[in-house]
Amino acid sequence: MRIAICSSFVPFVNGGARFIVDWLGSRLREHGHEVEIIYLPMVETPTDLLQQMAAYRMMDLSDSVDRVITTRPPAHLIQHPKKVAWFIHHFRMYYDMWDTSYRGFPDDARHRALRGALVRADTTALAESHRLFTNSQVVADRVKRYNGLNAEVLYPPLFDVSHFRNDQQGDEIVYICRMEQHKRQHLLLEAFKYVTTPVKLRLCGTSSGPGYTNGLRAFIVAEGLQDRVACVDRWITEEEKAQWLSTALAAAYLPEDEDSYGYPSLEAAQSSKPVITTTDSGGVLEFVEHGVNGMIAEPDPRALAEAIDALWHDREHTRRMGEAAKARVQELKINWDHVLERLLS
Repeated sequence: MRIAICSSFVPFVNGGARFIVDWLGSRLREHGHEVEIIYLPMVETPTDLLQQMAAYRMMDLSDSVDRVITTRPPAHLIQHPKKVAWFIHHFRMYYDMWDTSYRGFPDDARHRALRGALVRADTTALAESHRLFTNSQVVADRVKRYNGLNAEVLYPPLFDVSHFRNDQQGDEIVYICRMEQHKRQHLLLEAFKYVTTPVKLRLCGTSSGPGYTNGLRAFIVAEGLQDRVACVDRWITEEEKAQWLSTALAAAYLPEDEDSYGYPSLEAAQSSKPVITTTDSGGVLEFVEHGVNGMIAEPDPRALAEAIDALWHDREHTRRMGEAAKARVQELKINWDHVLERLLS
């Protein structure tokens, strides 16, 4: 088939929303399909939202491709008789984050009207899809709650797992993720004030600005944690990921109310390492089962410290949880054969 993968992007921001498009395109080509990737830039500010949504709605690919697969909103507004929406999140400040500090604009008549228009447009566009998938049960639940539609959960895999390995059980908790406030590296760092075992911490990833990482570094110095905590604030190569995870005691991923389990969880699992997360981390809880393939703690530094110390004290249990994390990937059918079969059905 001739397939167009359509998505939005924020200029100069790399991450999972782009990976899912690039990796899907590569896998489709490997299976003999012709693939065109179409991106339009997108920002979520109220003054620009409707115009950008209209740009997607006016795009007509009906005569040029056999199927359209959309991922990041508002690409799902594109019209096509064989449109498949693999919906990875709403514009959340207009949905579940409306009554939070993340909204960033007034709750007044103008913005409520904008919110209503967005919800109606999303509902119409998702409902007209030939197939509707989400990347997690969390997102599927939001689609049901706000748009009244049923979606099938289709978990996105990593592109290539051949370089991940399990060399030994070391003494580090490894957290490989973009360093941002809502990813909460600071919460894990604060836990190390209370960790009593010789466990160390490695925080790794790029940042959208120096403010957050500077705060992390200042905390490390203020608390005298320089000998226990490494902060690597730059792009992490696949080889570095594989190396650090291969010798880790465990991995960490504890964002605040995340849309999905996140690629860091899969990278840890492919390295046979358990994942530490928190009770409010959203989609991560679809992958991690407490005491089975990871540890789920309250989002509190002392609770996290207790979980970290438990991993050190019972290293055999920690090893078994790492094996279970790898098995969980197959249990949830997180593989490209399953993804392509469902998207092309």
